[in-house]
Amino acid sequence: MRRGFAKLSLGHGLRLGVAAGTVSLWRSSRWRAPAWTLLGEAAYVPDDMLHGDFAVLGQALEQLLPVDEYAGWPLSVVLDDGLARLWQVDMPQGAARLADIEAAAALRFQSLYGDASGLWHSSSAWDARTPFFCAVPRALLAQLTRVAAARKLALIFITPQFARHWNRWHGALKPGAWFGQFQENVLTLGVRQDGYLRSVRALPVPPDASHGWLVQTLAREALLHGVEAPGLLQLCGAAPAGWLAPAKEFNCQIFAMPYGEGALSPAARLARSGGVA
Repeated sequence: MRRGFAKLSLGHGLRLGVAAGTVSLWRSSRWRAPAWTLLGEAAYVPDDMLHGDFAVLGQALEQLLPVDEYAGWPLSVVLDDGLARLWQVDMPQGAARLADIEAAAALRFQSLYGDASGLWHSSSAWDARTPFFCAVPRALLAQLTRVAAARKLALIFITPQFARHWNRWHGALKPGAWFGQFQENVLTLGVRQDGYLRSVRALPVPPDASHGWLVQTLAREALLHGVEAPGLLQLCGAAPAGWLAPAKEFNCQIFAMPYGEGALSPAARLARSGGVA
């Protein structure tokens, strides 16, 4: 344990990216170079990833984390958004208690996804105007916490990639801008209104998506949500070059990304989401 606390005090930690079919383990360092060191990747055959027991994932993690090698180290986990559920809940009329919002969230979850809420662990990041919820399969959490406990790791957080990027970058968003994440040909939009997150939408992106496609897609989403279309999209990910072409009515900007990010595996990009902090 003493070794683990020494590593923690020096700003070292473990970061795990969990994608559908692969996991990637990295050592991160806040104070010493290199900031990222790949420790290993493992493939697994995903079963029913949203309703299964995730046993094959647990076995892959045990391969990556030898017994006692990282005892005491902090571990943070970033999940593929496809392994989570993200949804927004309007405040019920006359609601005054947290229990009222949680009940409304459970009903909304059921109507959107049709899954039994008991199979999912939900958490909220909301204020009185825009309650927002995230849910992760309980079976997935059970495997992650089991392996962390068996390897004597300090589990710091488990979060979907979009939530990780949002937490890292939302403070840098300009007034009126929407937030976006582009990975694996999926554009995940954070629709904002008056500085608040109103909705999260994951949209497939065709291979030939142009600047015009992006502008039309954002306009359609604005109409769908009854908000004004943004003049700026601030984006995480290696977006198509055509999206970055300057325009009078709309612009797309990329947040800074680590060098070589585009050459990494999907699980590795998950692990490195949001930097080492």
